[in-house]
Amino acid sequence: MRIAMVSEHASPLAVLATGLGTADAGGQNVHVAALASALAARGHSVEVYTRRDDPALPERMTLGDGVEVVHVPAGPAEQLPKDELLPYMAEFGDWMAERWAAAPPDVLHAHFWMSGVACTRARRTVSVPFAQTFHALGVVKRRHQGAQDTSPAERLDLEAGLARQADAVIATATDEVRELLALGAPAQTMHVVPCGVDPALFVDESPAPEDWWQGRGGRVLSLSRLVERKGVDTVIAALANVPDAELVIAGGPAGAAFDQDPEVRRLRAEAERHGVADRVRLLGAVERDLVPRLLRSADVVACTPWYEPFGIVPLEAMAAGRPVVGSAVGGLLDTIVDGVTGVHVPPRDPERLAAVLRDLLADPERRAALGAAGAARVAERYTWARVAEETETVYARMTSALSAGRGR
Repeated sequence: MRIAMVSEHASPLAVLATGLGTADAGGQNVHVAALASALAARGHSVEVYTRRDDPALPERMTLGDGVEVVHVPAGPAEQLPKDELLPYMAEFGDWMAERWAAAPPDVLHAHFWMSGVACTRARRTVSVPFAQTFHALGVVKRRHQGAQDTSPAERLDLEAGLARQADAVIATATDEVRELLALGAPAQTMHVVPCGVDPALFVDESPAPEDWWQGRGGRVLSLSRLVERKGVDTVIAALANVPDAELVIAGGPAGAAFDQDPEVRRLRAEAERHGVADRVRLLGAVERDLVPRLLRSADVVACTPWYEPFGIVPLEAMAAGRPVVGSAVGGLLDTIVDGVTGVHVPPRDPERLAAVLRDLLADPERRAALGAAGAARVAERYTWARVAEETETVYARMTSALSAGRGR
Protein backbone atom coordinates (compact mmCIF):
# COMPACT_ATOMS: atom_id res chain seq x y z
CA MET A 1 0.00 0.00 0.00
CA ARG A 2 1.22 3.50 -0.88
CA ILE A 3 0.43 5.72 2.09
CA ALA A 4 0.59 9.51 2.08
CA MET A 5 0.69 11.10 5.53
CA VAL A 6 0.33 14.84 5.93
CA SER A 7 1.74 16.60 8.99
CA GLU A 8 1.84 20.24 8.01
CA HIS A 9 3.67 21.73 11.01
CA ALA A 10 5.13 18.68 12.79
CA SER A 11 7.94 17.23 10.73
CA PRO A 12 8.96 13.68 11.64
CA LEU A 13 12.56 14.75 11.06
CA ALA A 14 12.39 16.64 14.38
CA VAL A 15 12.97 13.34 16.19
CA LEU A 16 16.46 13.29 14.70
CA ALA A 17 17.37 16.65 16.23
CA THR A 18 17.21 18.51 19.51
CA GLY A 19 14.24 20.66 20.33
CA LEU A 20 11.48 18.28 21.39
CA GLY A 21 9.61 19.94 24.20
CA THR A 22 9.50 23.34 22.50
CA ALA A 23 6.20 25.11 21.79
CA ASP A 24 5.36 23.40 18.47
CA ALA A 25 7.55 20.30 18.61
CA GLY A 26 6.49 17.32 20.66
CA GLY A 27 4.29 14.26 20.59
CA GLN A 28 2.92 14.67 17.07
CA ASN A 29 6.42 14.72 15.56
CA VAL A 30 7.23 11.48 17.39
CA HIS A 31 3.87 9.91 16.51
CA VAL A 32 4.15 10.58 12.78
CA ALA A 33 7.77 9.41 12.59
CA ALA A 34 7.17 6.21 14.54
CA LEU A 35 3.88 5.29 12.87
CA ALA A 36 5.33 5.86 9.40
CA SER A 37 8.34 3.69 10.24
CA ALA A 38 6.20 0.93 11.76
CA LEU A 39 3.92 0.87 8.71
CA ALA A 40 6.98 0.67 6.45
CA ALA A 41 8.20 -2.28 8.52
CA ARG A 42 4.90 -4.00 7.62
CA GLY A 43 5.75 -3.66 3.93
CA HIS A 44 4.08 -0.38 3.04
CA SER A 45 5.60 2.60 1.25
CA VAL A 46 5.10 5.85 3.19
CA GLU A 47 5.59 9.47 2.20
CA VAL A 48 5.16 12.16 4.87
CA TYR A 49 4.30 15.62 3.56
CA THR A 50 5.30 18.55 5.78
CA ARG A 51 5.72 22.27 5.13
CA ARG A 52 9.13 23.51 4.03
CA ASP A 53 10.27 25.86 6.80
CA ASP A 54 13.89 26.31 5.71
CA PRO A 55 15.06 27.20 2.18
CA ALA A 56 18.04 24.85 2.57
CA LEU A 57 15.84 21.77 2.94
CA PRO A 58 15.78 19.45 -0.08
CA GLU A 59 12.42 18.43 -1.50
CA ARG A 60 12.85 14.84 -0.27
CA MET A 61 14.70 13.31 2.66
CA THR A 62 14.83 9.71 3.81
CA LEU A 63 13.62 9.11 7.36
CA GLY A 64 14.26 5.36 7.22
CA ASP A 65 13.66 2.29 5.09
CA GLY A 66 10.41 2.78 3.23
CA VAL A 67 9.76 6.31 4.58
CA GLU A 68 10.40 9.53 2.68
CA VAL A 69 9.73 13.04 3.99
CA VAL A 70 8.55 15.50 1.33
CA HIS A 71 8.92 19.24 1.99
CA VAL A 72 6.00 21.12 0.49
CA PRO A 73 6.51 24.75 -0.63
CA ALA A 74 3.57 26.49 1.07
CA GLY A 75 4.12 29.98 2.42
CA PRO A 76 7.50 31.42 3.35
CA ALA A 77 10.34 28.94 3.81
CA GLU A 78 10.85 29.88 7.44
CA GLN A 79 9.69 28.70 10.83
CA LEU A 80 6.28 30.06 11.76
CA PRO A 81 3.98 29.33 14.72
CA LYS A 82 1.47 26.69 13.70
CA ASP A 83 -1.45 29.01 14.41
CA GLU A 84 -0.26 31.21 11.52
CA LEU A 85 -0.22 28.44 8.88
CA LEU A 86 -3.89 28.21 7.84
CA PRO A 87 -3.59 30.75 4.97
CA TYR A 88 -1.04 28.47 3.28
CA MET A 89 -3.05 25.23 3.38
CA ALA A 90 -4.72 25.81 0.00
CA GLU A 91 -1.27 26.16 -1.58
CA PHE A 92 -0.17 23.04 0.30
CA GLY A 93 -3.16 21.05 -0.99
CA ASP A 94 -2.83 22.27 -4.58
CA TRP A 95 0.83 21.26 -4.64
CA MET A 96 -0.01 17.73 -3.47
CA ALA A 97 -2.88 17.42 -5.97
CA GLU A 98 -0.60 18.36 -8.84
CA ARG A 99 1.98 15.84 -7.65
CA TRP A 100 -0.60 13.06 -7.40
CA ALA A 101 -2.47 13.77 -10.65
CA ALA A 102 -0.92 10.83 -12.50
CA ALA A 103 -0.51 8.38 -9.60
CA PRO A 104 -2.44 9.12 -6.40
CA PRO A 105 -1.57 7.24 -3.20
CA ASP A 106 -3.76 4.39 -1.98
CA VAL A 107 -4.51 6.11 1.33
CA LEU A 108 -4.28 9.69 2.58
CA HIS A 109 -3.89 10.20 6.35
CA ALA A 110 -3.97 13.72 7.81
CA HIS A 111 -2.42 14.49 11.18
CA PHE A 112 -3.85 17.63 12.84
CA TRP A 113 -6.73 19.72 11.56
CA MET A 114 -4.76 21.98 9.21
CA SER A 115 -3.32 18.92 7.50
CA GLY A 116 -6.93 17.84 6.96
CA VAL A 117 -7.70 21.21 5.37
CA ALA A 118 -4.83 20.70 2.92
CA CYS A 119 -6.01 17.15 2.19
CA THR A 120 -9.60 18.17 1.45
CA ARG A 121 -8.22 20.80 -0.91
CA ALA A 122 -6.18 18.14 -2.75
CA ARG A 123 -9.21 15.83 -2.90
CA ARG A 124 -11.10 18.37 -4.98
CA THR A 125 -9.15 17.10 -7.99
CA VAL A 126 -7.64 13.78 -6.83
CA SER A 127 -9.80 10.94 -5.53
CA VAL A 128 -8.14 9.12 -2.64
CA PRO A 129 -9.51 7.52 0.58
CA PHE A 130 -8.99 9.94 3.47
CA ALA A 131 -8.38 9.28 7.18
CA GLN A 132 -8.16 12.08 9.76
CA THR A 133 -6.37 12.09 13.12
CA PHE A 134 -6.83 15.38 14.97
CA HIS A 135 -4.31 14.90 17.84
CA ALA A 136 -6.10 17.83 19.54
CA LEU A 137 -9.54 19.38 19.09
CA GLY A 138 -10.18 23.10 18.95
CA VAL A 139 -13.46 22.82 20.83
CA VAL A 140 -11.61 21.30 23.81
CA LYS A 141 -8.81 23.83 23.62
CA ARG A 142 -11.30 26.71 23.52
CA ARG A 143 -13.19 25.28 26.48
CA HIS A 144 -10.09 25.17 28.67
CA GLN A 145 -8.13 28.17 27.41
CA GLY A 146 -10.86 30.65 26.54
CA ALA A 147 -9.44 33.97 25.44
CA GLN A 148 -5.90 32.59 25.65
CA ASP A 149 -6.59 30.23 22.75
CA THR A 150 -4.54 31.51 19.81
CA SER A 151 -6.08 29.15 17.22
CA PRO A 152 -7.56 30.71 14.07
CA ALA A 153 -11.22 31.64 14.43
CA GLU A 154 -12.16 29.22 11.63
CA ARG A 155 -10.75 26.18 13.43
CA LEU A 156 -13.92 24.93 15.10
CA ASP A 157 -16.05 25.01 11.94
CA LEU A 158 -13.29 23.47 9.81
CA GLU A 159 -12.74 20.64 12.32
CA ALA A 160 -16.45 19.87 12.42
CA GLY A 161 -16.46 19.68 8.62
CA LEU A 162 -13.47 17.35 8.61
CA ALA A 163 -15.10 15.11 11.24
CA ARG A 164 -18.15 14.75 8.98
CA GLN A 165 -16.32 14.41 5.66
CA ALA A 166 -13.43 12.04 6.41
CA ASP A 167 -13.81 8.44 5.30
CA ALA A 168 -12.31 7.39 8.64
CA VAL A 169 -11.70 9.41 11.81
CA ILE A 170 -8.98 7.92 14.00
CA ALA A 171 -9.23 9.07 17.61
CA THR A 172 -6.27 8.43 19.89
CA ALA A 173 -8.36 8.08 23.07
CA THR A 174 -11.89 7.06 24.01
CA ASP A 175 -12.59 10.46 25.56
CA GLU A 176 -12.05 12.03 22.13
CA VAL A 177 -14.81 9.91 20.58
CA ARG A 178 -17.50 11.69 22.60
CA GLU A 179 -16.20 15.06 21.41
CA LEU A 180 -16.05 13.93 17.79
CA LEU A 181 -19.57 12.52 17.81
CA ALA A 182 -20.77 15.85 19.17
CA LEU A 183 -19.09 17.52 16.19
CA GLY A 184 -21.17 15.35 13.87
CA ALA A 185 -18.70 12.60 12.99
CA PRO A 186 -20.69 9.56 11.77
CA ALA A 187 -20.36 6.72 14.27
CA GLN A 188 -19.48 4.25 11.51
CA THR A 189 -16.36 6.21 10.57
CA MET A 190 -15.00 6.34 14.14
CA HIS A 191 -12.01 4.27 15.24
CA VAL A 192 -9.81 4.43 18.35
CA VAL A 193 -6.11 3.75 17.80
CA PRO A 194 -3.76 5.03 20.52
CA CYS A 195 -0.31 6.51 20.21
CA GLY A 196 2.59 4.21 20.99
CA VAL A 197 6.15 3.91 22.19
CA ASP A 198 9.13 1.66 21.55
CA PRO A 199 9.74 -0.11 24.88
CA ALA A 200 13.26 -1.11 23.81
CA LEU A 201 14.32 2.54 23.98
CA PHE A 202 13.52 2.81 27.68
CA VAL A 203 15.64 0.10 29.25
CA ASP A 204 18.89 2.10 29.31
CA GLU A 205 20.46 1.61 32.74
CA SER A 206 23.13 4.29 32.23
CA PRO A 207 23.29 6.81 35.08
CA ALA A 208 21.85 10.25 34.46
CA PRO A 209 24.21 13.22 34.32
CA GLU A 210 24.93 14.34 37.87
CA ASP A 211 23.72 17.88 37.33
CA TRP A 212 20.17 16.69 36.71
CA TRP A 213 19.72 16.13 40.44
CA GLN A 214 21.46 17.56 43.49
CA GLY A 215 19.39 16.44 46.49
CA ARG A 216 18.40 13.14 48.06
CA GLY A 217 14.80 13.55 49.17
CA GLY A 218 13.03 11.96 46.24
CA ARG A 219 13.03 12.74 42.54
CA VAL A 220 9.91 14.03 40.76
CA LEU A 221 10.08 14.67 37.02
CA SER A 222 7.88 16.82 34.81
CA LEU A 223 8.60 16.38 31.09
CA SER A 224 6.51 18.35 28.59
CA ARG A 225 6.25 21.33 26.35
CA LEU A 226 6.30 24.41 28.55
CA VAL A 227 2.86 25.83 27.91
CA GLU A 228 0.46 26.81 30.66
CA ARG A 229 -2.14 24.11 30.03
CA LYS A 230 0.44 21.40 30.81
CA GLY A 231 -0.02 22.27 34.50
CA VAL A 232 3.65 22.28 35.49
CA ASP A 233 2.84 25.05 37.98
CA THR A 234 0.59 22.56 39.79
CA VAL A 235 3.60 20.33 40.44
CA ILE A 236 5.62 23.30 41.69
CA ALA A 237 2.83 24.27 44.07
CA ALA A 238 2.54 20.67 45.30
CA LEU A 239 6.27 20.52 46.02
CA ALA A 240 5.82 22.99 48.88
CA ASN A 241 4.03 20.17 50.74
CA VAL A 242 6.44 17.38 49.79
CA PRO A 243 9.39 17.95 52.15
CA ASP A 244 12.92 17.43 50.79
CA ALA A 245 11.78 16.21 47.36
CA GLU A 246 13.25 17.75 44.23
CA LEU A 247 11.49 18.57 40.99
CA VAL A 248 13.20 18.51 37.61
CA ILE A 249 11.30 20.19 34.77
CA ALA A 250 12.37 19.23 31.24
CA GLY A 251 11.07 21.04 28.18
CA GLY A 252 11.01 24.53 26.73
CA PRO A 253 13.29 26.39 24.34
CA ALA A 254 16.87 25.38 23.74
CA GLY A 255 19.89 27.61 24.13
CA ALA A 256 19.85 31.32 24.86
CA ALA A 257 16.10 31.66 24.30
CA PHE A 258 15.37 29.56 27.38
CA ASP A 259 15.97 32.23 30.02
CA GLN A 260 13.87 34.75 28.07
CA ASP A 261 10.88 32.45 27.58
CA PRO A 262 7.74 33.84 29.29
CA GLU A 263 6.62 30.45 30.62
CA VAL A 264 10.08 29.68 32.02
CA ARG A 265 10.03 33.03 33.82
CA ARG A 266 6.53 32.37 35.13
CA LEU A 267 7.47 28.93 36.47
CA ARG A 268 10.58 30.31 38.17
CA ALA A 269 8.43 33.00 39.78
CA GLU A 270 6.00 30.30 40.96
CA ALA A 271 8.87 28.36 42.53
CA GLU A 272 10.01 31.49 44.35
CA ARG A 273 6.47 32.27 45.50
CA HIS A 274 6.02 28.80 46.96
CA GLY A 275 9.45 28.79 48.60
CA VAL A 276 10.78 25.82 46.62
CA ALA A 277 13.16 27.51 44.17
CA ASP A 278 16.12 25.68 45.72
CA ARG A 279 14.42 22.34 44.97
CA VAL A 280 13.34 23.03 41.36
CA ARG A 281 15.58 22.63 38.30
CA LEU A 282 14.53 23.64 34.79
CA LEU A 283 16.58 21.83 32.14
CA GLY A 284 15.13 23.23 28.93
CA ALA A 285 14.78 21.10 25.80
CA VAL A 286 16.24 17.61 26.17
CA GLU A 287 17.80 15.62 23.36
CA ARG A 288 15.63 12.70 22.37
CA ASP A 289 18.26 10.07 23.13
CA LEU A 290 18.57 11.35 26.71
CA VAL A 291 14.86 11.03 27.52
CA PRO A 292 15.01 7.36 28.64
CA ARG A 293 17.84 8.09 31.08
CA LEU A 294 16.01 11.13 32.36
CA LEU A 295 12.83 9.13 32.99
CA ARG A 296 14.64 6.25 34.67
CA SER A 297 16.46 8.65 36.98
CA ALA A 298 13.13 9.75 38.49
CA ASP A 299 11.25 8.16 41.37
CA VAL A 300 7.88 9.48 40.15
CA VAL A 301 6.84 11.15 36.89
CA ALA A 302 4.16 13.82 37.26
CA CYS A 303 1.92 14.64 34.28
CA THR A 304 -0.71 17.16 35.38
CA PRO A 305 -2.23 18.96 32.38
CA TRP A 306 -5.57 20.76 32.49
CA TYR A 307 -6.52 18.66 29.46
CA GLU A 308 -4.59 16.26 27.25
CA PRO A 309 -5.80 14.74 23.97
CA PHE A 310 -3.48 11.75 24.47
CA GLY A 311 -0.16 12.43 26.20
CA ILE A 312 2.92 10.45 25.20
CA VAL A 313 5.00 11.11 28.34
CA PRO A 314 2.91 8.82 30.60
CA LEU A 315 3.53 5.95 28.17
CA GLU A 316 7.24 6.69 28.03
CA ALA A 317 7.44 6.80 31.82
CA MET A 318 5.56 3.49 32.07
CA ALA A 319 7.88 1.95 29.48
CA ALA A 320 10.79 3.08 31.66
CA GLY A 321 9.22 1.31 34.63
CA ARG A 322 8.33 4.44 36.53
CA PRO A 323 5.02 5.18 38.28
CA VAL A 324 3.00 8.05 36.84
CA VAL A 325 0.85 10.53 38.71
CA GLY A 326 -1.42 11.98 36.07
CA SER A 327 -4.44 14.23 35.73
CA ALA A 328 -7.69 12.32 35.23
CA VAL A 329 -8.30 13.88 31.81
CA GLY A 330 -8.33 12.91 28.14
CA GLY A 331 -5.96 10.21 27.03
CA LEU A 332 -4.52 9.77 30.52
CA LEU A 333 -7.82 8.12 31.49
CA ASP A 334 -6.92 5.35 29.01
CA THR A 335 -3.20 4.95 29.51
CA ILE A 336 -2.86 5.19 33.30
CA VAL A 337 -4.77 2.51 35.19
CA ASP A 338 -5.48 4.14 38.53
CA GLY A 339 -3.91 2.20 41.38
CA VAL A 340 -2.29 -0.29 38.97
CA THR A 341 0.21 1.61 36.79
CA GLY A 342 -0.03 4.97 38.52
CA VAL A 343 -2.43 7.31 40.26
CA HIS A 344 -5.03 9.70 38.85
CA VAL A 345 -5.43 13.13 40.44
CA PRO A 346 -7.79 16.00 39.62
CA PRO A 347 -6.25 18.68 37.38
CA ARG A 348 -5.13 21.89 39.09
CA ASP A 349 -5.29 20.34 42.57
CA PRO A 350 -1.84 20.76 44.19
CA GLU A 351 -3.05 19.57 47.60
CA ARG A 352 -4.19 16.19 46.28
CA LEU A 353 -1.07 15.91 44.11
CA ALA A 354 1.17 16.61 47.11
CA ALA A 355 -0.54 13.90 49.16
CA VAL A 356 -0.07 11.31 46.41
CA LEU A 357 3.58 12.27 45.87
CA ARG A 358 4.31 12.05 49.59
CA ASP A 359 2.77 8.56 49.76
CA LEU A 360 4.65 7.28 46.72
CA LEU A 361 8.02 8.73 47.66
CA ALA A 362 7.71 7.08 51.08
CA ASP A 363 6.85 3.65 49.60
CA PRO A 364 9.53 2.23 47.28
CA GLU A 365 7.80 -1.16 47.07
CA ARG A 366 4.60 0.40 45.77
CA ARG A 367 6.56 2.49 43.29
CA ALA A 368 8.27 -0.64 41.99
CA ALA A 369 4.95 -2.47 41.64
CA LEU A 370 3.31 0.38 39.77
CA GLY A 371 6.34 0.74 37.50
CA ALA A 372 6.43 -2.96 36.66
CA ALA A 373 2.71 -3.00 35.88
CA GLY A 374 3.13 0.05 33.67
CA ALA A 375 5.93 -1.53 31.67
CA ALA A 376 3.83 -4.66 31.16
CA ARG A 377 0.84 -2.60 29.99
CA VAL A 378 2.93 -0.73 27.44
CA ALA A 379 4.42 -3.97 26.09
CA GLU A 380 0.94 -5.46 25.68
CA ARG A 381 -1.06 -2.50 24.38
CA TYR A 382 1.06 0.42 23.21
CA THR A 383 3.93 -0.75 21.02
CA TRP A 384 4.27 0.92 17.64
CA ALA A 385 4.03 -2.48 15.98
CA ARG A 386 0.54 -2.91 17.44
CA VAL A 387 -0.46 0.67 16.66
CA ALA A 388 0.65 0.20 13.05
CA GLU A 389 -1.31 -3.06 12.78
CA GLU A 390 -4.47 -1.37 14.06
CA THR A 391 -3.96 1.62 11.76
CA GLU A 392 -3.51 -0.71 8.81
CA THR A 393 -6.80 -2.37 9.74
CA VAL A 394 -8.55 1.02 9.66
CA TYR A 395 -7.08 1.74 6.22
CA ALA A 396 -8.25 -1.64 4.94
CA ARG A 397 -11.78 -1.22 6.31
CA MET A 398 -12.01 2.28 4.90
CA THR A 399 -10.89 1.32 1.42
CA SER A 400 -13.09 -1.81 1.40
CA ALA A 401 -16.14 0.20 2.47
CA LEU A 402 -15.53 2.77 -0.25
CA SER A 403 -15.03 0.05 -2.87
CA ALA A 404 -18.25 -1.64 -1.79
CA GLY A 405 -20.09 1.67 -1.97
CA ARG A 406 -18.89 2.32 -5.51
CA GLY A 407 -19.93 -1.18 -6.54
CA ARG A 408 -23.59 -0.66 -5.62
